Formats: sequence, structure tokens, C-alpha cells
Amino acid sequence: MHLKAAPPASYALRTPHTPHTERAEVPMSRVIRAALFQTAWTGDKESMIQVHEQAARDAAAQGAQVLCFQELFYGPYFCQVQDPAFYEYAEQIPEGPIVRRFQALAKELGIVLVLPMYEEEQPGVLYNTAAVIDADGSYLGKYRKTHIPQVRGFWEKFYFRPGNSGWPVFDTKVGKVGVYICYDRHFPEGWRALGLAGAEIVFNPSATSRGLSGYLWQLEQPAAAVANEYFVGAINRVGVEEYGDNDFYGTSYFVDPEAQFVGEVASDKETELVVRDLDLAKLREVRDRWQFYRDRAPGAYTPLTAP
Repeated sequence: MHLKAAPPASYALRTPHTPHTERAEVPMSRVIRAALFQTAWTGDKESMIQVHEQAARDAAAQGAQVLCFQELFYGPYFCQVQDPAFYEYAEQIPEGPIVRRFQALAKELGIVLVLPMYEEEQPGVLYNTAAVIDADGSYLGKYRKTHIPQVRGFWEKFYFRPGNSGWPVFDTKVGKVGVYICYDRHFPEGWRALGLAGAEIVFNPSATSRGLSGYLWQLEQPAAAVANEYFVGAINRVGVEEYGDNDFYGTSYFVDPEAQFVGEVASDKETELVVRDLDLAKLREVRDRWQFYRDRAPGAYTPLTAP
């Protein structure tokens, strides 16, 4: 791990890493610098927001052009319990104060931001949502988590309706960005829908715990990157929070469409900002080699849509 001599915050800063390619005859390079931020719950909403504002500033100082935060970024992972008091964390998107606050920050820093949040469409209608802000501060839209778990430690149906946004891809300053949230990653259909819609990088902000999903974490997202031929940024929070015994194990990473991690995987315990260079030209190289989109057989898949 490489650390800057005097990082502006108390967490580790992983230095950018340019992915290696074995072929000399690759398409013209199209490199973007992308970032992920994993952190522990601070104990209150305002300080959690401030930690993320500082992370955005640190990412921009390292030249990052796009940054994604973890699932429900400004709060604890309250879904370990079922308590209506946590409905207060929800706000309207984009009209609410958090989106407005980060729109101003995105414009100031010139960085694309992906904000995983708790959304209130109207009282009693709540979603697990990611808002996407372009580098000029404009609100591009949102993705609502489609697949909602209801198992011990992850009582999400108590808090969220299944998403109804489809799988939008956002045309940002850095390219075409998609979002898939946590439990969604176990379902291949949305990954493919994002690819068909033109996604070049898909972020998967998560809150997943040690012991439950560790054996899947470095398997599913690389497999999705290969099957759908795009980059994936996987983000997971860290630490044990006061609402349950879930031990969030971090290990956030970027993975390319050949299932290669771009640089090191993040710490499994510490707050960390991961910044990596992603060459989007690699997508054409891989798609020219493997014609997965050409060889699809959608007419044969009708039974898969049966309830």
C-alpha cells in the first residue's frame, strides 16, 4: 500500500493505478480517474455527511473525476433492526437538503458524485436510492434498488419498497454510469440490462457483513464485469455498529472486464479512499474479442420472465 506523506484526513489514501494491458494494438486510451469511499459509522448524521464531504475533496485533490459512496452513506445501516424511528433518515430526491448540498460540492470540485440515500417519495413510500450528480452540479437522475432482502440482520422490506426505476444509465462527464445496489448484485438480469443500456462503469454501493457474503464479494462483481463487459466499482462499509452484530468488511475495489482488480483491494477494517485509473478503451477491446452481445438469444429467454 502506498500512502501520501501527509494525507488531508485520517484514512488511508490508495494511490492511482493504471491498469496494464498485454496487447500493443489496443484502441486509443480513454482513461478516467474514479474513486470509491468506504467508512465506518461516526455516530451521527451531520458528522457522517462531513466525512463524506471531506472524502470528495480528497478525491478531487487526487484528480478523481467520479466518486461513489457506500449504501445509505450518511447514516448507520439501520436495517439490522426494525424501528420506524429510522424513517426520519429519508428525504426527497432531488429536492432534499443532502442532494442540494452535494450538488453544490460537485460543482465546486468538478466531480461526478453517486449518492446512495434513503428516499421518501411521499410519506409512507420509501426507497433505497442512489442519486447521480454530474460534474457541473446538475442532477441527472436516480436508481431505486430493485431487489429487497428480508433476512436476519438485513430487514430491508421494513424500510423500502422495491424500486420501480428500471436500470437507468446516466450520461455523465466521465462516461456512461450505471448503479446497482447491494443485494441487487445477486441477480444477473439487472447487470445485463445496464450493459444493454450502454453502461461503461457500474457502481455497486453495499452494506454487507463478514461471514454472510464474504465468499461472494470477490466473485460476483468480477463475474458481472466479465459477463457484461464493463468496469465495476464495488463499495462496502466497515466496522460493527451499535444496532447489531453485522461486521462490515470493506474490501472495496474496482474490477475490469477481464476480472482483474485495478490495483489493490481496500482494507477489510479501515476507512479508506480508493482512487484508480480506468481505461474505458479496454471495453471495445474486450467486446471485439468476446461477442457476448451479438450472440445473445433473447427470443429464447421468455420463460425467464415468468413469475
